[in-house]
Amino acid sequence: MQDAGAAGAAEEAEVDNPLAAELEALRGEVEQLRAESLRERADLDNQRKRLARELENARRFANERLLSELLPLFDSMEAGLAAAAPADPLREGLELTLRQLHRIAAGNGLTEVAPAPGDSFDPERHQAMSMIETGDVPPGSIAQLFQKGYALNERLLRPALVVVAQHGD
Repeated sequence: MQDAGAAGAAEEAEVDNPLAAELEALRGEVEQLRAESLRERADLDNQRKRLARELENARRFANERLLSELLPLFDSMEAGLAAAAPADPLREGLELTLRQLHRIAAGNGLTEVAPAPGDSFDPERHQAMSMIETGDVPPGSIAQLFQKGYALNERLLRPALVVVAQHGD
C-alpha cells in the first residue's frame, strides 16, 4: 500500500511540476508586462510634459517676429521725440503713441534693456561698441548708451549698444 501511495505522490508531483513550471513562466511574463507597462506610462508622461513645455514656449514667443520688427519703429519715434522742440504740438501726440505702443508691447512680454551710466557691463545683454577713458564711471562699467536693447519674456531680442569705460593710462 505504501508503494501505491508513493506512486500516487510521484504521479501527483509530475502533474504539479509542469503546472508549477507553467505558473512560474506566467508569473515571469506578468512581471515583464507590468514593467513594460510602467515604462510606457513613463514615456507617455514625459511626452505629455514635453508637449506642454513646447506649447507654452510657442505661446510665450508667438509675437517674437512682430515685436522684433517694431524695434526700429520704437527707435525712430524716440529719436523724433529727442529732436522735436518741447513746444511742438505733434510732440504730445507722438509721446502718447509711443507710450501706448510700449504698454502694448510690455503686455506681450517685451522689456527694455537700457542700462544707465555706471551700471555693470553684461556681455549677455549688452554689446560694447567702443571703449573710452572717463573718470565719471568705474572702469568696466557702462559710460554711455547708444541704443536700447529689448528682451521678450527674458529672451534677448537685441542687445543694448553701449560704450564701456576703461582705465586711463
